[in-house]
Amino acid sequence: MLQTSLRWLWKCLKFPAKLVLKLLNFVRKQIFGGGLLVKRGDVYYMPVWLPIVIAIMLAVPVVWDDVASVAKRVIDRVTLTLVQLAPRPGNGEIAEFFAPSVQHWSDDIVTWSQTYEVDTQLMATVMQIESCGHPTVVSSAGARGLFQVMPFHFEDGEDMVDPNTNAMRGGLFLNYCYTAAGGDIGLTLGCYNGGPSVINRPLSTWPNETQRYYRWGVGIYSDAIVNRTQSDTLNQWMEAGGSRLCTSAMSQLLTYSPFVAEASS
Repeated sequence: MLQTSLRWLWKCLKFPAKLVLKLLNFVRKQIFGGGLLVKRGDVYYMPVWLPIVIAIMLAVPVVWDDVASVAKRVIDRVTLTLVQLAPRPGNGEIAEFFAPSVQHWSDDIVTWSQTYEVDTQLMATVMQIESCGHPTVVSSAGARGLFQVMPFHFEDGEDMVDPNTNAMRGGLFLNYCYTAAGGDIGLTLGCYNGGPSVINRPLSTWPNETQRYYRWGVGIYSDAIVNRTQSDTLNQWMEAGGSRLCTSAMSQLLTYSPFVAEASS
């Protein structure tokens, strides 16, 4: 997997690198071969290399924005490839740093992830960011439940906030995104939040919300997959406003009798 990622990086950068080197070499020859202006008779002419340099200077910010976006994706992909080689938590566990309101659903997350063929830590990461385990939360955009699934994913008559139904629709869509993204976790998360169209677009063109979702998700998942006891990215997400969602989730879960039993035991 690592070799594949490196080959992909080389293919992306090889052509623009060669093109830039050729242009720089041409400009160098022009500079050392003439002055800033060429005089012919009483008329001064602009040398060929000058507009080329100006064009390069104007294009560089755009080019390097795209290169930076590609490089970031490659770095994220290589990082995830490396952490996937590390020991993982057992099949019946999610990483211990997830919020208590997400831990409440731990056994269900394992079952759902196996049923819908989704990585357990990925499913826990999505629940953490989407609802922090709040089973009935509704977003301003209309997304509902544990996995914040939009209404158009449900069939008529389905209870959109029923945990199992919500997990089914969320899990199926997450599986679809994972397949469409070729197994790239960052693109999978981007697809889940911003729709499948983002997969083939540069990260810099994604909606701001989806870019944030990508950063939070990749960071939390990368910590979860190596079974860290805490996650700096999750802490940053909490400080950015996630703690309010988790407080609301805990209040809601305390009305569930099974959770009250667990909390008092």
